[in-house]
Amino acid sequence: MTTRRFYGRVKPRLEPPDFIAHQLSSYERFLREGIPQVFAEVSPIRAAGREDLYLELVDPYLGEPRYDEWECRDRDLTYAAPLKATGRLFAEGKLRQEAELYLADIPLMTPRGTFIINGTENVIVSELVRSPGLYITQDEPHLFRAHFLPEQGAWLEIELDVRRWTLRARLDRRATVPVTTYLRALGLETADILRRYSLQVPVEALEELFGRWKAVILAEDIPAGDQVWSVGEELSPERAKILNRLGRTHVRVAHPAIARSLEEEKVSSREEAIRLIYSKFRSGERVPLSQAEEYLQRFYFRPDTYHLTPVGRFKINRKLGLHREETYLVPEDIFAALDMLLRAPDDPSLLDEPDHLANKRVRLAGEQALAALREGLIRMARVAEDKLIHLELEEKDLIRRIVSTRTIQAALNSLFYTGRLSQYLEQTNPLSELTHKRRLSALGNVAPAARRAKVEIRDVHPSHYARICPIETPEGQNVGLITSMAVYARVNEYGFLEAPYAVVKNGRITGEIRYLMADEEEQYKIAPATVEIDENGRILGEKVLVRTGREEFRYVSPKEVDFVEVAPNMILGVSAALIPFLEHDDANRALMGANMQRQAVALLRPQAPIVGTGLEAKAARDSGAVVVAEEDGTVVYVDAQRIVIKGKKGQRTYRLRIFERSNQDTLIHQRPLVRKGDHVKKGQVIADSQFSDGGELALGANLLVAFLPFEGYNYEDAIVVSERLVRENILDSIHIQEFEVRAEDTKLGPEEITADIPNLPRSAMRNLDEHGIVRIGTEVRTGDILVGKITPKGESEPTPEERIFLSIFGERMRNFKNTSLRMPPITGTATVIRVKRLSRAAGDELEAGVNELVKVYVAQRRRIAVGDKLAGRHGNKGVISAILPVEDMPFLPDGTPVDVVLNPLGVPSRMNLGQIFETNLGWLASLRGEKVASPPFDGAKEEEILKELTEELKKRGLSDGSRTDGKVILRDGRTGEPFQSPVTVGVMYLLKLEHIAADKIHARSTGPYALITQQPLGGRAHFGGQRLGEMEVWALEAYGAASLLQEMLTLKSDDVRGRVALYKAILRGEDFPRPGIPESFRVLWQELRCLGLSLRAYDKSGRELDII
Repeated sequence: MTTRRFYGRVKPRLEPPDFIAHQLSSYERFLREGIPQVFAEVSPIRAAGREDLYLELVDPYLGEPRYDEWECRDRDLTYAAPLKATGRLFAEGKLRQEAELYLADIPLMTPRGTFIINGTENVIVSELVRSPGLYITQDEPHLFRAHFLPEQGAWLEIELDVRRWTLRARLDRRATVPVTTYLRALGLETADILRRYSLQVPVEALEELFGRWKAVILAEDIPAGDQVWSVGEELSPERAKILNRLGRTHVRVAHPAIARSLEEEKVSSREEAIRLIYSKFRSGERVPLSQAEEYLQRFYFRPDTYHLTPVGRFKINRKLGLHREETYLVPEDIFAALDMLLRAPDDPSLLDEPDHLANKRVRLAGEQALAALREGLIRMARVAEDKLIHLELEEKDLIRRIVSTRTIQAALNSLFYTGRLSQYLEQTNPLSELTHKRRLSALGNVAPAARRAKVEIRDVHPSHYARICPIETPEGQNVGLITSMAVYARVNEYGFLEAPYAVVKNGRITGEIRYLMADEEEQYKIAPATVEIDENGRILGEKVLVRTGREEFRYVSPKEVDFVEVAPNMILGVSAALIPFLEHDDANRALMGANMQRQAVALLRPQAPIVGTGLEAKAARDSGAVVVAEEDGTVVYVDAQRIVIKGKKGQRTYRLRIFERSNQDTLIHQRPLVRKGDHVKKGQVIADSQFSDGGELALGANLLVAFLPFEGYNYEDAIVVSERLVRENILDSIHIQEFEVRAEDTKLGPEEITADIPNLPRSAMRNLDEHGIVRIGTEVRTGDILVGKITPKGESEPTPEERIFLSIFGERMRNFKNTSLRMPPITGTATVIRVKRLSRAAGDELEAGVNELVKVYVAQRRRIAVGDKLAGRHGNKGVISAILPVEDMPFLPDGTPVDVVLNPLGVPSRMNLGQIFETNLGWLASLRGEKVASPPFDGAKEEEILKELTEELKKRGLSDGSRTDGKVILRDGRTGEPFQSPVTVGVMYLLKLEHIAADKIHARSTGPYALITQQPLGGRAHFGGQRLGEMEVWALEAYGAASLLQEMLTLKSDDVRGRVALYKAILRGEDFPRPGIPESFRVLWQELRCLGLSLRAYDKSGRELDII
C-alpha cells in the first residue's frame, strides 16, 4: 500500500462505508426474507365459488445455479438460480396432490454488486421515488391539500379552500363529496364532527367572525340561564351578548370549513352517506347497504387492495403521532390528517416539501426484484384462480397444469432484461463502474420523463447535504435527475438516505456516531468537521458556527452543539471526492471533472496520482479493481491467472481477470503483487489491475506541465505534448473489440463455419486454422478474414463453362456463397487475443436456429496521437494539437523538458484554480519523491505549498529563491532562449479519455447509397458521406456558388448515371460529364404521379424528356 503525506487538518472520524454494501445487502435481504414474504402474501390461492378448493405454495427456495459467473460470461448465459416451491392442492379439507414446482430463474448478484445477463455484466440502478405516506401541501395561496399516497391502491385527497372555506374529500380521483359526508360514512355523528374539529375563540372576537364567516356554529353545550345551547346550534350577535353577560371569556365553535361542509351536505345519517358515495362510483345501482359498505371498505381499509408498505405506515405514524402497525388506512389516520390540514394555513411547519429527502426514498435492486416477483406471482395466482374453478380433481399432475410459470419469468424479465433501470454496466474504468452502482435515478422505469421534469426536481436541495452529491450529475437533459450517493451516505431499512454525525455532549465530541435522516437532522445544531478541538475532543472557542433547521446558520456556544460532521468531504460523491483542491474550482468545472474521470481509459503503465485526496485506495478496493486477501495466510502458488493462499481454513484460490474486454471495449486485466512464500494479512491487496497502482486507483499519468502560450498550438484549449509520451508509451492504451459470427439454419439449408471457402485465394486464408477460425496471436488488418463462413444460395441453371468448373471443383462451389466475418475498418493493426466457440453439437445453449457461434476478441494498442482528448480532474480538457520532439519542448533551468504545454488562458475564465494548486503541490511532492493527500475542503493551503516549493526549488538550483509564486524561467527548446516571463510549472495528473481520434477519423470517396433516394448513407458506422443540409445550401446560394452547388447536389450525391460517368472520367483522365437529373427529383416525380397528376417535361426546344 502507498503511504501518503496527509495535508488535511481533520482526520475523518469515521471510515466511509463499503461503497456497494447497500446493493449487496438489499439483494441478499430479497433472497433471504423477500421471497418467503411474497409467497406468504399470495398463498393460498382459492377458487371463487369453491371455498373448499385451494392451492398452497409453500417452502420456496433457490436451487444451485447451473453455471458459475465465469462460465456464464463465457457461454453468454444469465447467472441465475432456479426458484422452486412445493405446491399442495387441497379439496374438502384433504390434501389431494403435492408436487415440487420450478417457478422461474432468478438472476443472482455477483460479489461486485452486478448481474450477468446473457453473458454481459449489468447493474440495476437505484430509483429515487416519492415515499408512500401522508403529504400536506399548499398548491395555491388559498388551496391546501392532504394526500394519502399508497404504494398500491386508490388515492385519498382532502382539499381545503380557505378563500371560500370549502372542504371536500376526493376518493380515487373520481368521486368528490363534502368531507363531513365522508366522516359520516366512517361512523362519526354531527356532534362528534363538530367537537373534534373546533376552535377555541375569545367571546370578544365573535363580532368579527360574524362578518367573516357565513355561520358560527357551537361545538360545545353551553348552559344559558334556564336553557342549554346545544352542539350544532348557530351563534348570533344576540347570543354573543348573552355570553358576555354570563362572564364567558372563550367559546368553542366549529371550524368554518366544517360548518360550510355541513351546510353543503345532502345527507344526515351514516346510511345515507354510504349510499351517496357508492352512487358516485356505481350510478343508478341499488344494492343492499352491507354491499355498498363492503365496496367502500375495499378502497382504503383492506390489506389486499390497499398497501401502504411499512415505510408508508412509518411516515404516517411519524407525522400524525400515531402508533399503528397496519399497512393500510384506518379511520383514525383520516381523522388526524384532517385535523392537521385544518391547522396548516396557520402553521407553515406542517406543510411538506415534495422535493425534501424526507419525502423521497431509494428503491434498491432487492426491492425492485421483490416488486417484479410479487407482480409475477399475483398474475400467476389470477390465472390459477380461473383454472381452479373448472378443475376436475380426478386428473393427474393437476398442480403443474394450474401453475403457469411463464408469467413469473416474464415479470422478472421485464426488470432484468428490458427494464430501463437494468443497464449495461459502465466499465470504462473502475470509477465509472463504482459510480454506476451508486447512481440514483429520478426518471423511473417508464418512458423518458426528462423533458417534463421541472427545475425544482432537478435542483440541489438543502436536505441533500451529505446524502446526495451536489456535483455529480449529467450535463444533458437528465441534469439533476440522475444523481449519486454521497461518500458516507447509507440507505436505512425504510429506504431513506441517512448521514453519519459524531455526537457532542457538553461541548465534547464523544466516540459515538449516529446516522440521521434528512428531517431528523433539522432538529439539531450541527458544527462543521473543521471545527477546532483540543486533544480531548473538546470544542475550542466561545462561539461555534452551526447549521440549524433547513437553511439557517448561526453562532452558538460549544455546549449547545449537538453533532459534528464526521469528515469535510462527506457532502461529496465518490467521483467528486477524488478531486484535490475541489474547493478552489467553479461548480460547473468540478462537475465536468467528476464526470470525465469516469471516461479515462486503461493505460499501459498505470500511475497513481502524486496529488490525491486519500480516497484512492478505498475506491480501488470497493470497485473490485484490485484483489484483496480474505484471510491471513501464506502464498503457495502464483501465476498470471491465479493466486493460491494457504490459511487456517485451508487453501483459497483467487482467480485473476486476464485481458478481458469490458462493456465499453476497454481492458480489464489484473496482475499479482505477491510472490510464492509471501505472508499476507487479511485485507491486503494481492493483485493490482490496469487501473490501480499499489492498491490505489490509477486513471491517468503524472506529467510535467507548463502554462505557456505556444505559438497558437494551444489556442482554444488545445494541448502540446512531448514525443517522450509516445516513445516511452506513457499514454498508450489497450482496447479490446469483440466480433461475432453465427452459423444459422436458413431456408436453403444450414450455414457452415469452415476453412473451405469457394473462390478465395490461399493468401486470404493464411491466418485461419483447419476450422476456419483465425489463430490466436495473429496480427490482422482491415478486411482480413476472422472466421470463414459459407451460406447456401439459390440455384440457377449453369452455363456450359460453369459446368466444366463444377465437374472439376465439385458441387460445393455452386451451392454456397462466401459470408465470412471480416475485420472492419481500423487504423493500423490489431492482435487476436482470444477466440470463443460455442456449438449446439457440443451441448452449448444457443438461441433457436443458431447452430454455432464464434466470437473473436481483438486487442489494439493505441499510442497517443494528434486529436486525442486529454483532461485533468478539474474540468480542464483539451485536444492534442501537436506532438513535438523532446528537444523542441520548453525546458527547466536544469535542462528537464516539460511533457505538456497548456494554455494559461484556460484558467481564469473557467475559474478552476484547483489545477494550479495541484500543479504546485504535485511538483513539490515529485521533487521530494513522495505522494500526498489533500482532501477537498481541508487541503493544503496556498502559503504552505508555495513556501515549501520555493525552498525546494532553491535547494535544487531551479530558482534563486527570490520568487515566491512557484514560477520559474523556462527556455525555448528550439532556440535555447528564455521565455519573456516566468512560467507556472509543475506536475499535474492527466487522463486520456475514451474520445480517441482513431475511432472518429473518417473519409469517403464512394460507398453505400440509400435504396430509395440513392443518396449516400450518413455516419462513420455506415461509411457514410458528409451531409449538405438545407442551411448549407442557403450559404452557397448566398455566395452565388451555382456550379459548386449543382455539382454537390447531383454528381456528388444522387445523380446515379452522372456519378458513374464521373468515376470513369477520373480513371481515364477525361473531361468531367455535365450533371444530370438527381434521383430525389425522380422520387418526387413518381410521388406526384401517385397523387394522380399527369406530368411531362420539355427541354428549351420543346422536345419531351424521359425523366424516368
